[in-house]
Amino acid sequence: MRNRSGKERNWRRSLVIYTDRRVLLVLVLGFASGLPLLLTFSTLSAWLASVGVKRAAIGAFALVGTPYSLKFIWSPLIDRLPPPLPLGRRRGWGISIQIALIAATLGLGSCDPTHHLGAMGALAVLVAFLSASQDVVIDAWRVEILPLEYQGPGAGVIQTGYRIAMLVSGAGALIIADHAGWFAAYATMATLLIGGLLVFLFGPEPQLAGIADHGSETQGGQAISGWFATAVGGPFTDFMSRPMWPLIIIAVVGYKLGEALAGVMATPLYISLGFTLTEIAEMSKLVGFFATIVGALIGGVLAARFGILRSLLLCGVLQSAGNLFYVLQAIQGHRIYYLALCVTAENLTGAMAGAALVAYLSSLCSPAYTATQYALLSSLASLGRTLFASSGGVLADALGWVPFFLLTTVVTIPALLLIAWMAQRQSGDARLSYAEASP
Repeated sequence: MRNRSGKERNWRRSLVIYTDRRVLLVLVLGFASGLPLLLTFSTLSAWLASVGVKRAAIGAFALVGTPYSLKFIWSPLIDRLPPPLPLGRRRGWGISIQIALIAATLGLGSCDPTHHLGAMGALAVLVAFLSASQDVVIDAWRVEILPLEYQGPGAGVIQTGYRIAMLVSGAGALIIADHAGWFAAYATMATLLIGGLLVFLFGPEPQLAGIADHGSETQGGQAISGWFATAVGGPFTDFMSRPMWPLIIIAVVGYKLGEALAGVMATPLYISLGFTLTEIAEMSKLVGFFATIVGALIGGVLAARFGILRSLLLCGVLQSAGNLFYVLQAIQGHRIYYLALCVTAENLTGAMAGAALVAYLSSLCSPAYTATQYALLSSLASLGRTLFASSGGVLADALGWVPFFLLTTVVTIPALLLIAWMAQRQSGDARLSYAEASP
């Protein structure tokens, strides 16, 4: 009985973390992080299509999202250079970037795509660049401001804020544009970005010990090479000094591979079974949205309750098992209740695993190189989605729906086995350290 009450207290303590002021501030920053994405993607595409821009030009606008994949290139500058506003390393960069982002969003909204399509493209690239740079600062601030046991809930709320923002900048912006015009829609989104600005302005600044600046006592070429070694080479050298770092990279790249393969073929599966676009949209936008938020929050609680590596393993297993619902859907055919079940399982388990993965990546970052290392690790984590998932169509054609989705269920097993081995070794090291410390 006493053991049961102790477990209940542990669960309550894990849930109470979500009421911590720092975690709630992360929720607001997650909203600010997710808001600009669709303004340069699907919402922008809808605007261009509504005024008769050619499809080829609309398709070319997809390239404006490139900065999101390349942000690790300039993240060392954000880690090491003094910010334009001398308000602290994270606060100064965060406020500077967000002021520029608000202005760029207003500029984009004021464009006329029928007469200034080139200028609109340039502003869209600028918005994406500033948004990606904002993400670098927000991720670094989150990792640095939250203690290790709070990283799981922090990952859960930042994904929750991100998803809510995508709904607002997607469906919300379209509704505003339909009633008040496109400038009103983009101006409203720019106004909402002020929330993130206020967090950096009034929230705490992470207090971290600096690292040695190898270029401070030299001049000319030696100063430049010393700064480059510290700012760019330092984060990679530091990461590669960790034991098992190649295995960590393999696990990070492979963790989301099965979900990515399944996700890219989910809509083609639904269409092939006879579901209408309206049915798919209703389930994805409504059922999927709430399942994602619930999953992200559950993933954060599990990380706080069981530790990061064990929750990463548990959520990864559930994520892989979630792909079996695609198999069930393929067998059952056009049945709307199975579609609801499949979408719920897909988004719930995927969000749980996503929160656990964000917490794990956060735990891998050194305080001196938070922005650079997190940007690099998150880019590696998305590699499966952007590179390997491109083979999903070929595999689905060659294997058929049921074998293909069975493959997506087992393809993450190597990554999960690596995580299980690392978790076991970490547990063994902890027991050894305790034994050595005991009299």
